[in-house]
Amino acid sequence: MKPRILLYVLAAAGAVAALQLTRGTADEKPVQPPPYRPAVREKDGLIAAAGLVEAVAENTLLGAPVPGTVAKVHVKVWDRVRAGDPVITLDTRDLEAQRGVLQATVAAAEAVAEKAEDQVRRWETIKDGGAVSAAELVGYRAAAKEARARLELARAQLRQTEVQLDRMVLRSPIDATVLQINVRAGEFVASGGRAPAVLGDITRLQIRCDVDEQLAPRVREGLPARGFLKGESVRDEAGRAIPLKFVRIEPFVVPKVSLTGGSVERVDTRVLQVIYQFERPAGRPVFVGQQMDVFIDASPDAAKK
Repeated sequence: MKPRILLYVLAAAGAVAALQLTRGTADEKPVQPPPYRPAVREKDGLIAAAGLVEAVAENTLLGAPVPGTVAKVHVKVWDRVRAGDPVITLDTRDLEAQRGVLQATVAAAEAVAEKAEDQVRRWETIKDGGAVSAAELVGYRAAAKEARARLELARAQLRQTEVQLDRMVLRSPIDATVLQINVRAGEFVASGGRAPAVLGDITRLQIRCDVDEQLAPRVREGLPARGFLKGESVRDEAGRAIPLKFVRIEPFVVPKVSLTGGSVERVDTRVLQVIYQFERPAGRPVFVGQQMDVFIDASPDAAKK
């Protein structure tokens, strides 16, 4: 009797467990389709690559030649700047004080040099050859030469300070748009650290495509390509693709960097980078740093297009 009762208990427990499992499954919501249609291969022979949108001449990370405290930020994001326009000014009070000291040094050196040269001229114009010995005249001339050298040294130090003052103004090296400002007035900028500003010419855009090294032998110059913005939902699916114009292949295979932006996030693959340009599509926002799905046409009939 006991084994039979045990079997009944096990059967009842199994039925209860099955009932609970069925009820839990019924309460689950069905998996929803993606909010946008992902890019798909239209034909065989296409090379899939991940791309990152850049400014047409690549993004310019404005650097600080020396560390210092930010005194003023002259621009804001989206401002257009010309080559040579000031972007950020660092604190220059110590250099301005040094310039004042050197200006006074130059003035004193000019007075000493003028006095020494006048003394040489007066002794040289004396007709009486016995008024001054040849050795004394040589000494006067040497003193005047030394005074002129000290004057040139003071002027060179002043010019050096003027150059250092000019370097404290971080200027745009190109005609560009301000893409990012990473500092504020009063913050410290370290030389060689994070770029205080990012500039780029975004009148046209380019995309840097990472092609897996295993597919690199199929890549060649001039291949047509099309890009698809991630997360974009458009009414005309046929017009979703953005035509890309080939620019160049960078002949150095590099470790693949994760597109999250981290400088140390790498995976154990290497990629060949191919650069394409494209015109900004009308009515469709495209931003620098945006990701794109790219399909490079490496089919046999690609060269005929």
